[in-house]
Amino acid sequence: MTEDEPRDHEFSEGQGFGDPYEGFDLDPPELDVDPEMVDPVDSRVVSDTLDRRQVPTEEIDTEELLDVGLEYMRINRHEQATDTFERAAQFADDDGIEQEARINKGAAHAELEEFQAAIDAYREALRIDRDSEHAASAETNLAYALWNSGQGEKALEHAERAVEIDPRFPQGWYNRGFFLLERGLAEDAVSCFDNALRLGHRNAEILEEKAKALEEMGEDERAEELVEEAEEIRGAAEDRLVEER
Repeated sequence: MTEDEPRDHEFSEGQGFGDPYEGFDLDPPELDVDPEMVDPVDSRVVSDTLDRRQVPTEEIDTEELLDVGLEYMRINRHEQATDTFERAAQFADDDGIEQEARINKGAAHAELEEFQAAIDAYREALRIDRDSEHAASAETNLAYALWNSGQGEKALEHAERAVEIDPRFPQGWYNRGFFLLERGLAEDAVSCFDNALRLGHRNAEILEEKAKALEEMGEDERAEELVEEAEEIRGAAEDRLVEER
């Protein structure tokens, strides 16, 4: 991944997809799990050794599957995450949960740089519902995957669709600004970056992209100020990592 690429993938956690999932207990004796056969992180849900026909769908908590998938993402085990999200989507009897699972599956594929698989997952999510609370994340993530696949024009279309669905989605505005800047539309890009910043999306990457746009507009002094601020943010983040270690 280069410095110019949009780095953030949108997962369901923290994006307004609802309250944290409540825990559940799916441990009847007949579903005891051998820890040598099943990953311990996944041992709370239906084992991969069980066939769908052997386990009633109502005994599977798909929200818990989503939670396990997000835990895999947190510890950078993205292959396991894709499998978990796929099972959540297959067993879901609610369109919203299935859509959320497919969006997260796409994000896991993107982390593995399997961009065509990510594109397929996002498109499948959008086929479920193009106007849901999850649709803006699907559109902006689809834009990211298309861009990485060399389909920049299509990427911009989906980035624009994301902010049409949810004008208060900061990551959508950032991505739209990024793609506009790629096409040389610096002034429009700055407007998008400003929207993202007003909505709380302030980090080193967006400040650097806005600085590039300002440079193209000949506003070198403002661009330099943003570059300095971005460096301060990066330095503070590095200091926090050192302290945590």
